[in-house]
Amino acid sequence: MKILYSVQATGNGHISRAMEILPHLKQYGSVDLFLSGANSTLMLDAPVRYRSKGVCFFYTGSGSLHYLNTIKRFAPLRVLREARDLPVEKYDLVINDFECITSLACAMKKIPSVNFGHQASFMSKKIPRPKDRSLIGEFVLQHFARASQYVGLHFKCYDDFILPPVIKKSILLAEKMDRGHITIYLPSFADHVVMKYLRPLHDCRFEVFSKEIKRSYAERNITFIPVDKEAFNQSLIQCHGIITNAGFETPAEALSLGKRILVIPIRGQYEQLCNAIALEEMGVPRINTLDAGFNQTFHRWMNEMKPIEYTPEYSTSGIIRDLMRRCRQKEEFVPQPLTGLAFN
Repeated sequence: MKILYSVQATGNGHISRAMEILPHLKQYGSVDLFLSGANSTLMLDAPVRYRSKGVCFFYTGSGSLHYLNTIKRFAPLRVLREARDLPVEKYDLVINDFECITSLACAMKKIPSVNFGHQASFMSKKIPRPKDRSLIGEFVLQHFARASQYVGLHFKCYDDFILPPVIKKSILLAEKMDRGHITIYLPSFADHVVMKYLRPLHDCRFEVFSKEIKRSYAERNITFIPVDKEAFNQSLIQCHGIITNAGFETPAEALSLGKRILVIPIRGQYEQLCNAIALEEMGVPRINTLDAGFNQTFHRWMNEMKPIEYTPEYSTSGIIRDLMRRCRQKEEFVPQPLTGLAFN
């Protein structure tokens, strides 16, 4: 079987998941990779057959999406050209992790595809969402990467097509330990903003993973470390707790390790707000941003927050086995028509 696996690379979560999935996916056939996006900091440790700048999202450095930069760097003619040239028709199975060029190519050429990943789970009405739902946010989640079949991933199996998170083997098999530091991964905030709010917390040690630096350095009780897969894994395994944006992979791994978690959803990113609400239902606190109240919030979190008991339902091999069971042969796919938003 020839498989095209298209991965959105606008953030590190998709890359991290792809690196864990690839060896298991290759057991079912030859896999070609399409990497789309230009602002992830992790490298994909595998040959990439097709590459694109894709459609990228950019941040302000103060915890929110930078709408102007995102719009300015959107190149619709390039996206259409790349979709036309992407040979999706040569593959027996097209797996799409929230990647719009592959989705568009499949629509143009009437080729079935499977949207597999966290965003695919938002096709379900059962996913936790805020009371004030964003029409634009819902539209993006459900139409940015249309497919003929959906297999979602989420913290819980909210629906019959949703599977548990992909947790790295190195995390699943890690010996649980606590060396006292707090791991910080807030890529939507600039380093100087993070430092401003951590510096007064003299009684704690912090390991901050930064996309701005190439070498580690220490500033009193704060160590800044370049984003690196192995270094981050070790910091997470050994930490007392983690403060991070409300993505998917990092909170899921922290939950599986039994770590205390505090999330700060990226302002303007609707998916992260939905994730934060799902985590809140599980007992994970969230705050809206770093502000004057952070010191008090931090100490309350440290003193009152208890780790949550969370056990992933099965391994990556089990998830991929389930995915492939759900994926039928190309000629059996029935393209899914466009529908209204999930909450209508």
